Amino acid sequence: MSTTEIAKQFTAALKAGKFDEAERFWSDDVVSYEAQEGPMHEVRGRAAVHGKGEWWTANHDVHSFEAEGPYVNGDRFALRFKIDVTPKATGQRTQMDEIGLYTVKDGKIVEERFFY
Repeated sequence: MSTTEIAKQFTAALKAGKFDEAERFWSDDVVSYEAQEGPMHEVRGRAAVHGKGEWWTANHDVHSFEAEGPYVNGDRFALRFKIDVTPKATGQRTQMDEIGLYTVKDGKIVEERFFY
């Protein structure tokens, strides 16, 4: 499967709210990087990245989620996320605007980096 095909199917799953389906595109050794320091800055492996997503869901009330793209260039693609969210810890509703950059190798997503 090409990077463009993976990008389109991955994005379609996210837009449909089928996050578990999107995970099938991750390699077993996927690495996820956040733009901020802390325990979630660098997470390695399918199970750990899945756990990061579970933590996010458990600790935030998401009012809306939009994904724009994909924008493909070689073995990478980018998505723009707009998220209306309230962190449970603060109760302060906020609007997130974030870019996800994904790298594909051997038909799987091997890296995701988030910019915000």
